[in-house]
Amino acid sequence: MAEAVSQPGRTKARSLAGATILQLVPALRDDPAGHAAVEIALTLLQAGARAIVAGDGGPLIGELRASGGEWLPMPNDTINPWRIKSNARTLNKLIAAERVDIVHAQSAGAAWSALSAIDRMPVFLVTSFPDRLAAASWFGTRFGASLTRGNRVIAPSSYVSRAMIERYKIPATRITVIPRAVDTARFSPAAVSAERIAATRRTWGLLPHMRVVLVPGRLAPWNGQMSVIDAARLLIAQGDRTIAFVFAGDDRKDPRYAAALRRQAAVHGIDTLVRFAGPSPDMPAALAAADVVVVPSLQPPLSGRAVTEAQAIGRPVVTTSIGMLPENLLCPPRMQDSLRTGWVVRPGNVGELAGAMTAALALDITATEALGARARQFAEFMFSPQSVAEAIRGVYTSLLSRDA
Repeated sequence: MAEAVSQPGRTKARSLAGATILQLVPALRDDPAGHAAVEIALTLLQAGARAIVAGDGGPLIGELRASGGEWLPMPNDTINPWRIKSNARTLNKLIAAERVDIVHAQSAGAAWSALSAIDRMPVFLVTSFPDRLAAASWFGTRFGASLTRGNRVIAPSSYVSRAMIERYKIPATRITVIPRAVDTARFSPAAVSAERIAATRRTWGLLPHMRVVLVPGRLAPWNGQMSVIDAARLLIAQGDRTIAFVFAGDDRKDPRYAAALRRQAAVHGIDTLVRFAGPSPDMPAALAAADVVVVPSLQPPLSGRAVTEAQAIGRPVVTTSIGMLPENLLCPPRMQDSLRTGWVVRPGNVGELAGAMTAALALDITATEALGARARQFAEFMFSPQSVAEAIRGVYTSLLSRDA
C-alpha cells in the first residue's frame, strides 16, 4: 500500500487562522453532505481561515458565499481517468495560486486528483471514507486506495475504520472517527408542534390511547421488519392491545416481502395493530409521535441515521448489533444503565427484540423524559452539524500545529 503524502518545504508551525482550506465535495446539494461542507466552511471562517469548496453545483452555493466561503465548479466525484487528470491540473494551479494549506478530498476520484496535484508541494491531504466500503474487487480496492493516502483519514464510524485497517493495512494512528452529521435543528422536540404530531397519528389511524412502536426504513428482508412482526406477537400475547406497530418506509420496491409481512401479521392475529404507512412526508413528526423507535437491521445499513435522528427527537431506540448501529446510541456494556439512550439486541433475535421493546414501553413518565433528555443531549454532542464541523476543524488544526 502506498504511504501517505509528505509535505516538503515546511519551515514553521502555524495555526488555522490565516490558513486556506480547500474542500473537494461531490456537490453542494440540499442534503447532509452539502450542509456538512457549508458548516465546515463556516467553522473555518469563524476561526480566521479561508474556506474554498470545489465540486458540482447545488442550491447551497448561495449559503456558502453568503457566509464568506468561496465556490469553484469542479465535478470531482468521478471514476473517469481523463476527468481526474484534468481536475489534477486545475487543482495544481489553484493550490499554487491561492496558497492552499490543506486539501480535504471526500471521494476517491477527488483524492486521486489531489494526490497528483500536490505531488512535491507543501500541502496536507485529508481524506474522508464513505459510509460503507465497496465490495472487495481489484478495481474497487485499487480505486478506493486513494482515500488511504491522506495525512489524516476520517472514517464515519469505528466499524468502517476497522474495515479500512483490515483491507488497506492503514496505521490506526492516521484514522480519526467522526460520525456523519444529522440536522439536529430540524429533528428536535422543540421544532415539532403538537399539531404535526396529532396530524401524523390521524394519518396512521390511531386511537388517542394507543402507543406507537415506529419502524422507519424501506421494507426489505435485510432491514429486519419480519423480526418486529414476530416480536409484536410476543408483546400482544401478554394481553396489551394498545400498542400500534407502524412501518414507515417504501413498500413498493419489494412487494413480495411487503405482502409476506402483512400475511405474517394476519397469521399472528395482530394485523389490526399493524400499520404500513409508507414513507413519511414529515419524518420529525413521525419520530415524535413514537413511544419507541425500532431499527431491526439484519445487515449493516448504509448509515445509522434513523437511530441518531430518533435520539435527536428524544425517543428511545431499539436496534441491532450490526455495522455501525451500536456506536450510535448509549447502552450497557459500553455505558452504565443510568446513561442509557436505547437498547441493542442481536440481529434476528425475536426474544431479545421483544424484551427490549417491552422495557422501553414499560418506562414511566419520569424515566421516559429522563431518557429522552439524555438521547437529545447525546445527539447534539455527537451528531449535530456544529459538533461534526468542530471535530473536522480539530483534524485540520492538529495537522497545522505539527507543521515544522
